[in-house]
Amino acid sequence: MKPNLRIVVLFGGVSEERDVSIASAAQVIRALREIGHQVIAIDTATGVLSSVQESLLLTGKVAALPPDNDTLALISQTHILPAQQVNDVDVYFLALHGGSGENGSIQAMLSMADMPYTGSGALASAVAMDKDISKRLYTMANIRTPAWRMAADYTEKELQALGLPLVIKPNAQGSTVGLSIIHDLTTLNAAITLASQFGDEVMLEQYIAGRELSVGVLDGEPLGVGEIVLDQALIFDYESKYQAGKVREIFPAELPADIYAEAQRLAALAHKTLKLAGYSRSDFRLDENGKLWCLETNTLPGMTATSLMPQSAQVSGISFAELCDRICRLALQNRKT
Repeated sequence: MKPNLRIVVLFGGVSEERDVSIASAAQVIRALREIGHQVIAIDTATGVLSSVQESLLLTGKVAALPPDNDTLALISQTHILPAQQVNDVDVYFLALHGGSGENGSIQAMLSMADMPYTGSGALASAVAMDKDISKRLYTMANIRTPAWRMAADYTEKELQALGLPLVIKPNAQGSTVGLSIIHDLTTLNAAITLASQFGDEVMLEQYIAGRELSVGVLDGEPLGVGEIVLDQALIFDYESKYQAGKVREIFPAELPADIYAEAQRLAALAHKTLKLAGYSRSDFRLDENGKLWCLETNTLPGMTATSLMPQSAQVSGISFAELCDRICRLALQNRKT
């Protein structure tokens, strides 16, 4: 395999996670160049970036809130197809999060064009992005996951069984965008309305109190387990994820050896169950009885300064640059068509 690759990093786009994607791309591009790869930066909303555009766009920080609909609508007016931009590319590194970048759309397009790309294929990406489908598959694989119902068809009896607090979230979003935790059913409709702004389907999910854990997977093998210490917060929300100092992240997590190993086993099993490729990151709650509950699996986990996947890899002795390189090599090794 070629020692140095010609890599296109696709990022940006017009999802609510645009800012996160830009922050991920900034570090991925820098790391790949430092180890000798030729890297071309493409914002899927605007096209190939010049060196000046790179320096302007890729040096910002993630804002405390995701971009609003008006901002995304303005950007989307110039939305382009990344496959039309450059030639002689060895691999496309997908530093995209949410929307068409993570739900299988871009993956399908690149597959049809016979272009190698990082991460999972179109079908697996779509399945993992759909929380309802992925939770059904977790259940079939004996991966414990919080009980849930879809907002379109729940009964009052089922709602009572879910209990309070109750998590309300879009069925196909990341970074806790549009997510609410309610403590009173009188606020249910307002929470559903909020979540509906970010997707056609809304999920009602049992809230599991406990410790928040995260485990990366690379080439089917689990990496280090980390803990996100939320202090007074109930959820690891958008601001907490991308603003430095909002939460404490402990890698490796201070856990009994058997629970640590079980979290790794379940993360690898979730990766396999959803038929993912390359890398992923699964998030869990550890309840007071020592039971692990899988919340979700991310097919394109964040690669920002505060992201969990690079920290999970670091615990396993894999530097950030090596992680980026291995992700690219895996894409070529397991080329998807």
